[in-house]
Amino acid sequence: MKRTIRALSFTVFVFGFAGWVYIAQNAVFHPATLALPLTHFAPFPREDTFGAICFALSFLALFTYVYMRDDTKRRT
Repeated sequence: MKRTIRALSFTVFVFGFAGWVYIAQNAVFHPATLALPLTHFAPFPREDTFGAICFALSFLALFTYVYMRDDTKRRT
């Protein structure tokens, strides 16, 4: 179970960080679009909200990944 949680948390970290980087680059090159919806299918989330959610998810996922690391290898 621990191995599954670590794999899942690392995957969420990678994709969450990629989403945040995308929105951060979009904020630099197209700042006027941050207030627009992320997709035309629904009014929520907006681009800026999506970036904040991605950043928070990537932070929590990396924290979980590091926290679940096996400590026996570092003690020797």
